[in-house]
Amino acid sequence: MNLNELNPLLTFAVLVFVLIILPSIRIIGPTEVGLVIKKFSFKKLRSDNPIAFNGEPGYQAELLMPGWRFKLWIIYEVHKYPWVQVPAGEIGVVIAQVGNPISTGAKSAAYKKEFGNFTNIDTFIRGGGQKGVQRPVLSPGTIAPIHPVGFLVITKQKIYGLPIMTEFVTRKEKLSPASFGLTPKQLEVVVIEPSFAEGHSQDRIGIVTTLEGDPLPSGDIAGRLGGFEDISKLEEEIRDTKDNSGLMECILGSKNHLHNNYQDFQAFLNNGGKIGLQHDPLLYGAYTLNPFLVSVELSDMLVIEQGEVAVVKAYVGLPTKDQSGVEFKFGSLVNPGHKGIWIEPLRTGKYPINPRCYHPVIVPTSILTLNWATAVSQAHQLDKNLSQIEAKSKEGFVFKIDLQVQIHIPDTEAPKVISIVGTMSNLVSEVLQAAVGNHFRDKLQSMPAIQFIEKRQEVQIGAFEHIRGKLTDYKVETKGVYIQDVILPKELVQVLTDRELANQTIATLQKQTEAERTRIEMEKSKGMANMQSSLSKSKVEVEIAQNQAEAKELQGKGEASYLSQVGTAKAVEVKCVGEANAIAYERQVNALGQGPTAALNMVKALAERNIKLVPDTLITGGGDLGSLISVITGLLSKDVAAKAVMVEKPAAVEPVVVEEKVEKIEKVEPVVKPELPKKK
Repeated sequence: MNLNELNPLLTFAVLVFVLIILPSIRIIGPTEVGLVIKKFSFKKLRSDNPIAFNGEPGYQAELLMPGWRFKLWIIYEVHKYPWVQVPAGEIGVVIAQVGNPISTGAKSAAYKKEFGNFTNIDTFIRGGGQKGVQRPVLSPGTIAPIHPVGFLVITKQKIYGLPIMTEFVTRKEKLSPASFGLTPKQLEVVVIEPSFAEGHSQDRIGIVTTLEGDPLPSGDIAGRLGGFEDISKLEEEIRDTKDNSGLMECILGSKNHLHNNYQDFQAFLNNGGKIGLQHDPLLYGAYTLNPFLVSVELSDMLVIEQGEVAVVKAYVGLPTKDQSGVEFKFGSLVNPGHKGIWIEPLRTGKYPINPRCYHPVIVPTSILTLNWATAVSQAHQLDKNLSQIEAKSKEGFVFKIDLQVQIHIPDTEAPKVISIVGTMSNLVSEVLQAAVGNHFRDKLQSMPAIQFIEKRQEVQIGAFEHIRGKLTDYKVETKGVYIQDVILPKELVQVLTDRELANQTIATLQKQTEAERTRIEMEKSKGMANMQSSLSKSKVEVEIAQNQAEAKELQGKGEASYLSQVGTAKAVEVKCVGEANAIAYERQVNALGQGPTAALNMVKALAERNIKLVPDTLITGGGDLGSLISVITGLLSKDVAAKAVMVEKPAAVEPVVVEEKVEKIEKVEPVVKPELPKKK
């Protein structure tokens, strides 16, 4: 074959290559798939699915994967679509455009594990996959070659796939999450975490509402897997112990592990999950939840501080079965797990309790201070609606009273208190407000204003007894009632002011009088102080004189005793000497005669007195003895003459008697002069 003959063949081959082969070569990128559309075929689709599995014309089930692919362009069209990519923090919601119709009343398609991430449409169709919203979602980071006609994948930023449903085809605008009734926020991973506001951390939980499932039993407002049969069985086990702690732990626990925290919605339905509000909340974590099937609302976790308890009002659970006893007539108290007010309160701690199913009433168990005044307690603010008490006295004066009341609720009595009054606000506004206000109004109207002021302490004590009696009926203890201030009307204030000024004037005058008296006393004291030295000196002198007097008295007594004894001795001596002298005189007279004896005794007496017997000049007129006696007698003093008088002749004394008396004189002991006490 020559060159001329080859040219037509070569030309034909080139033409075939250029016009047929080359256009049929498809280059699919590394993150792309090729959607094949068969233009014609002798087969016809026998189902309502737009995808051909057996060579029928239309969208082919088999996708072209990345690389160089050949599809004869005359028979097939190839359109490139990106792989589905779900960014971090987002989810992908899958909507099947092929498959069997979903069950009547269902909102989503049943799911089987073999469906995987919906990358094999043949498996999906042959496995009985259903059209519509698929229950699982694509998790963050998913990259999958999903058939663009078989499935639409909705992400926050982009819609993957080729919409073939009429409602989407007829729309001219670009598809977005809003086209499917979703918001971009719903296509994010649900994150349960604490909230931070003004530097304060608040623990949160997620309250779940499911949008598909069987209806709830009649009378129930929330679904709980298995209902409350576990509570009923546990109650039978602890019937004798009456320990409710196990019931609380069971009811506050969750069964979220059975459906992976609502992420495996098919498992949720398989385990008997019901549509509507769910009993079990979500705790801290990140969850890939289908926004078509699960709605989550963030709520604060129940936090009970020290000095508080929470009385739980349950709206779900077993039927009400009263456990309060026959003596309590203010409603019913039930075990945890039953509808009604739980007989046991929740104490200090954090509890993931669903506020849509349970209403916890915080009850302070520390001493609670309530102010009927402009001031409001910052700890609880239960008294924010309380104001000063207004009352009218007997005379018509209007008073305003600032009052403070302290109450205490024991933690074991808290459920009874709430069963009686409903809430702590009701206790304050309905019970305390009436008891306090009515008491003071009645008390003031029955007494004059001045008397109320003067007997304020008594009124306060009476108010305490009254309020305590009232609150005892509500199981509340009263710790104190204090009148903080009494705001008087202007007219009464003026009267009291004038009266007080008058009293103060009187008091001032009295004080001035007392001051004058004090000044006088001071002056007197000052004078006495000035004379204190003299007074002290005189006191000392008095004491000295007293001591001297006492010494002299003692000395006198001693000397008197001495003189008495000496005198007695001398008297005896004189008597004895006299008697002896008398005897001697008598013998002298007998021997000498009376005249010479007298003269002799005179001379002797003069000699004892040192008186000269004969003067320097002596003139005599005679020589007889009488003249001599006359001269001597004249020279003697009366004292000497008295002693020189002639002693009368004593009576005769027997010699025996004289000897006895002389003997007695010899036996007289000498008197010792007593020693006087020394002067102080």
